Amino acid sequence: MHNPFTPVATVPVDPRTARVHEEGWQSWSPSGAYALGDTPHRPTNDNWATVCYRPGVTVPAGTFQGEGLLALDPGDGSPVRLWAAPDPQHSVPSIRLTVHGDQAEISADGPVKLFTGTDIQSVLADWAAGFGVPAPRPAPTVWCSWYEYFTDVTEDDIHENLRAMDTLDLPIDVVQIDDGYQSKLGDWLTLSGRFRSRAGIADAIRARGRRAGIWTAPFLVDPSSELAATRPDWLVRDADGAPLHAGVNWGHDLYALDTTHPEAAAYLVEVFSTLRTEGYDYFKVDFLYAGALDGVRHSGADPLTAYREGITLIREAIGDDAYLLGCGAPILPSIGLFDAMRVSADTAPYRRPKADDFSQPGQDAAEFTGVGRQWQHSRLWINDPDCLMARPAVETRERWAAHVEATGGLMASSDRLLSLDEWGVTTTRRLLSGVAR
Repeated sequence: MHNPFTPVATVPVDPRTARVHEEGWQSWSPSGAYALGDTPHRPTNDNWATVCYRPGVTVPAGTFQGEGLLALDPGDGSPVRLWAAPDPQHSVPSIRLTVHGDQAEISADGPVKLFTGTDIQSVLADWAAGFGVPAPRPAPTVWCSWYEYFTDVTEDDIHENLRAMDTLDLPIDVVQIDDGYQSKLGDWLTLSGRFRSRAGIADAIRARGRRAGIWTAPFLVDPSSELAATRPDWLVRDADGAPLHAGVNWGHDLYALDTTHPEAAAYLVEVFSTLRTEGYDYFKVDFLYAGALDGVRHSGADPLTAYREGITLIREAIGDDAYLLGCGAPILPSIGLFDAMRVSADTAPYRRPKADDFSQPGQDAAEFTGVGRQWQHSRLWINDPDCLMARPAVETRERWAAHVEATGGLMASSDRLLSLDEWGVTTTRRLLSGVAR
């Protein structure tokens, strides 16, 4: 239940030069700075509003809104203002800005604190530094199966690319198997027919001197999974007692795992402990928004408490030395929990996202929010700008590679390596090596 908005401040602005930074709710939510005359990015359908934005929150037309953070550069030489949640790991108010002539009116539906600075990125960076999060360890370099094979990846695809890494002399630390190895969302320890042995492929990766990584969406459950059929009491519920609808993806509905249920929590720990025992020590955990959805949980915990407790269970299961990358995660409630964080929408082999919705895959969308969240890098975690794609079929691959390089964040290749031409191999090797242009 959201509280009513109450006035916070009135600030004189120069409408011609002022800019506003909106901070989106989660990894894929558009975040960045706008001129006062711009129309901010908003969801273009109800499903994306649930899966990619803050669920249940509608922003009126003509209004800027940040989730827990909103910054204003008045454009008249006066200090930049930042309104921020006092305790963003546990409570994230929505903060609105509307313009009336040469006055900006700020309101919020919860407590906020005011900070000032010289420009938008620096005031956000100073705010982030104030948390005192320990400096994140350097990210490993990664090869990821997703952007070439998607859910059709096979064990043989992994072997082919393992061999190609050696042939092409690519400095790849981690080989990360993405979505497609598991039978269903929720049934993480049951293989799809495309993989023979999860432990066996991890052994093969490690035998070549590289680390094994794996993808999960730990808070999502496929309604057709064995978990949903046999343990419906492990699911988050809506107010009517039905399984909470967590949106649609992969062409089917989604449910959410209630990690406050003791048996569901034990299962979550079993999944990640098993993967770690099998040799995986790099974990990409995705679609994490589902762990923070409003719903009825076994313990009665509020959504953000349940979310943070769920991530803590995962960390305890994999150990402090394993590398943990979050994605699709509520940004501010994730502070202090991750080594690296996806800070934008997915990239794609093309520039424009579907329906021009900047939460959807596309290089334009990924660049906009990746630039807008650069202030988080090395202060809250290592930023993940999403994967490099350098194969010839990728639209504007040179521009996308330049963006990935400029972030200085996590570097991950996601091509079938044997499909790379000379430019693709050289660029992939250079970015993974950290060699400046």
